[in-house]
Amino acid sequence: MLLVYLPRETNRTKYIFRLILGDLLGLDFKTTTDIEAFKIYTGPRFSYCRVAPDDALHITSHNLLFQRGIETTETGFGLLNGHPILFKTFNPRSSLPFDLFAASFYMVSRYEEYLPYRRDEYGRFSAKESLAHQKGFLHKPVVNIWSLLLKDVLLQHWADLKFNLPVYRCEPTIDIDAAYSLHHKGLLRTIGGFGKSLKKLNFHEIALRARVITGVVPDPFDVFEQFHELHEKLNLKPIYFILFADYGRFDKNIPVQNQTFRMLVKSLADNAKVGIHPSFQSNNSFSILRREVGQFGSLLNTEITRSRQHFLKLDLPVTYRNLINIDISDDYSMGFAADAGFRAGICISFNFYDLDLDAETPLRIHPFTVMDGTMKDYLNLSNQQAVEFATKLIREVKNVGGVFSTLWHNETFSETGRWIGWRNVYTQILENAIISK
Repeated sequence: MLLVYLPRETNRTKYIFRLILGDLLGLDFKTTTDIEAFKIYTGPRFSYCRVAPDDALHITSHNLLFQRGIETTETGFGLLNGHPILFKTFNPRSSLPFDLFAASFYMVSRYEEYLPYRRDEYGRFSAKESLAHQKGFLHKPVVNIWSLLLKDVLLQHWADLKFNLPVYRCEPTIDIDAAYSLHHKGLLRTIGGFGKSLKKLNFHEIALRARVITGVVPDPFDVFEQFHELHEKLNLKPIYFILFADYGRFDKNIPVQNQTFRMLVKSLADNAKVGIHPSFQSNNSFSILRREVGQFGSLLNTEITRSRQHFLKLDLPVTYRNLINIDISDDYSMGFAADAGFRAGICISFNFYDLDLDAETPLRIHPFTVMDGTMKDYLNLSNQQAVEFATKLIREVKNVGGVFSTLWHNETFSETGRWIGWRNVYTQILENAIISK
């Protein structure tokens, strides 16, 4: 049993010690505020405070975990053996030159997203606003890395200390923003589509629309059987997030009353895990969110517990509080649209910590690593460059035993338009992800 001395316990210390020592290192540990009990303990131990109480292993603390509220704080960026670190300390008695617990809390709580920032065109906290992007470590799972630095320090003092580390795995996830490209969109949208094609004198598109609608050829976005075959071949279990909402400016899936669409949703749920893709407009309306989740659950005759926000639109803490209030237990929105990597600095799931309430919540956050649209539209990578870029991220995740999670779309798998060749990109990325380290 590892014993940790703290001057006092807070919700923040309880949360981050469970994450670092429990989830990431798999240690059997307990904390104490009793200095005398700590001093006489004969097993592995360390103190976490400003001044070392004795000659035991010591990590100097920042005040972040012992305060309440949210305020601008100096993050003290630096490097340690080439690894980026935050909250540097300058105590020669400290076994690490930074407070990894405060640094980890800052990252996973998304502390910076509660401070004033400039929103992007969709009202989001963008990658370029993040400290990780500005300091160049967005592509590093720093929280996982910091936990392994602590592991090395502990092993130097207690070589027989037992760890139970996370095991690397790959988790593909697929967003269905539009289940079909041309078919099943309703009369008005279909007529409008023909009108747009005619206005552009795009007779090839007119002919394709006609052949798809009459059933001569399959809809380009109807690639779900191909997805299934690939995932089965690679022995991977995908999760599908389905937009099940009324038509809107940013929400353009098939009408939820369409029977073909409803049968597709049921079929996907029969063969894979599914979750709701709450509409863009639901992010600003709890009543819309509740209605969408309710309708989706009624269709599948089950409780809906997984979600990913459309456009990855997160407004902390409101978005997550709304999900909790409709009994969503797992959310998969933690990542940026404009860059890949590790928005929360971590590549395993973790519980959402509500900074406004200063309390841990039951909502489990599952970060994703890389998205198709990020590589093509924001980073402007070629097909081969995308594979190479994703493979570097795979190595980062494998090195720390995390979860490499892809975010793909059925449109991207369609081999049409600007996505020609991206079916192979996805296949190569997944094949690289399952190759042994």
